[in-house]
Parts: sequence; C-alpha cells; structure tokens
Amino acid sequence: MNNEELIAYCLTKPGAVHDYKAEWEADRVCVFGKMFALLGELNGRPIISLKSNPDRSDILRQTYPDVIPGYYLNKNHWNSMFFDGALTIDFIQESIDHSYNLIVQGLPKKTQALLKAPQQAE
Repeated sequence: MNNEELIAYCLTKPGAVHDYKAEWEADRVCVFGKMFALLGELNGRPIISLKSNPDRSDILRQTYPDVIPGYYLNKNHWNSMFFDGALTIDFIQESIDHSYNLIVQGLPKKTQALLKAPQQAE
C-alpha cells in the first residue's frame, strides 16, 4: 500500500478531508478539523500516524516492530506505523478505522449527527 491508497481509504470515511502541510512535509486527513491520520516519512521510510487509545497503543507497539510511538505526536495517544514492512493492509485499515472512530467520538453530538445524516444530491 502507498500514500495515495491510504489517503484514498481515509477519504471513504464520512466528512474526511485531505490536505498537505508543507511545513510538516506530510499529508493530513481530518474530520471537522480534527486530524485522524498523518502520512509522511521517517528515516526514508513511509509512515502513517494514527490515534489510538493508550492500552491499545502499548499492545500494538509490543506486538509489531513496525509500530512505534507517534512521531512528533502525543506518544500516549498516537502510534506511527511503517507501512513498507510486515504490517498487513487489513491491519492498517482497521487502525485507520479505529483512529477515525476515536476522533468522531470526541466531536460534539451535533457534529456527529451531521456525519450520519443522509447526503443531499446536488
């Protein structure tokens, strides 16, 4: 999987928006202004950083060598994953889903309701 494929998967989430932060040299995917995925490089390897609850973060880091504490992010709540190694596409997509859901759960209830409302045809 490459950056474009991961960004495309992130954009399947309701309300997801992609931008590129030149000062970070990274792609960012947000929902209502809250980031749930950050894609960049670390030591020449591609990484995706995703939000996670602290217990899950610890378990993933202990289980997978390609999962490290969030690069330039809160190490308790974010993991960075090298996606050019042994991690499966299913695992990375499940981790994206988890990150997105955590961010959405933290949004105000009215905002969450907007994500569930049927989209009107233009």
